[in-house]
Amino acid sequence: MQQRAAAQAVRRRLWGPVAVGLATGAVLSHALATRPVTAELRGRAVGYGVDVPDAPLVVTGYLFATLGALLLAGDRRLRLLGAAMTAGAVLCAALWRLEFASTWCAFAAAASLLVLGRAGRQEPSGSVPRPA
Repeated sequence: MQQRAAAQAVRRRLWGPVAVGLATGAVLSHALATRPVTAELRGRAVGYGVDVPDAPLVVTGYLFATLGALLLAGDRRLRLLGAAMTAGAVLCAALWRLEFASTWCAFAAAASLLVLGRAGRQEPSGSVPRPA
């Protein structure tokens, strides 16, 4: 019974990132549909942009929706991944200021490999776990 209550508490906590993600997605979708997208060379990188009102708030919403969901997860490994992704976002922001190209994409690809490696080790649903 305690395990079920704990799982329900985690689900309730995750409604925050879900709600913020939906709102952020709506703002970004509206901006992409109604405003021009720009691209400019920034040193060795290409910077893409769209005129979004309250851009720092939208970026914060994006980060809370994507990273917050991991940091609030019930699984310790997902929280660890969230911490690594948060550190990566900070690192990517610093590298972007120095005009390194595609830092977030490279970091997200590396993190995806971590998730793939973990998912590949899980037992298929409905199967009986093997003894250790």
